[in-house]
Amino acid sequence: MPLRAAYGRVHAAAALPANTDGLSAAGVRARFDALLATMRAERDDLGALAPAIDHFLEVTASYQPGLFHCYDVPDLPRTNNDLEHFFGAARYHERRTTGRKQACPTTVVRGQVRLVASAATRQHHVCPDDLRPGDPAAYLTALEARLLKPALPS
Repeated sequence: MPLRAAYGRVHAAAALPANTDGLSAAGVRARFDALLATMRAERDDLGALAPAIDHFLEVTASYQPGLFHCYDVPDLPRTNNDLEHFFGAARYHERRTTGRKQACPTTVVRGQVRLVASAATRQHHVCPDDLRPGDPAAYLTALEARLLKPALPS
C-alpha cells in the first residue's frame, strides 16, 4: 500500500501543471502546496519510500519559484520541450549533413545566426526578394562608408 500511495501523490503532482480547471498561478500554486503538505504529513506512513518522498520534496522546492509563471503570462509554454525539440532538431540536421557527432567549429562562431535563420525559415518561407535591400544604392553607399572608415582613430 505505501507504494501505491507514494506513486499516487507523485502522479497527482505531475498532473497539476496541466491545469485542467484553468486556475491562475496562485490557484495552481495553492493546490500544489496543499499536495506537498499532504505528502509531508503522510511521509512517515510510507516506510522505505520516505527517502524518495524527501528527495521529491527537496527537488520540487528548488524548482518551485519558477514553476507557476506560465499561468499568468499568456502564450508562455508550460514546458521547455518545444525549445529542446528545436535545438535537438538543429543538432540532428547538423550531424546529418556534416557527419560530426559534436558541433562543428562554425557553430561556435556563426551558430547563433544559423540557428536564428533556421528558426525564421521554419516560420516563414524566405525568397531572394526578401533579402534584397529596399534601396540598393543607399545600401552600397553605407557599406562602402563602413569599409573605408579607419579601424583605429588617427
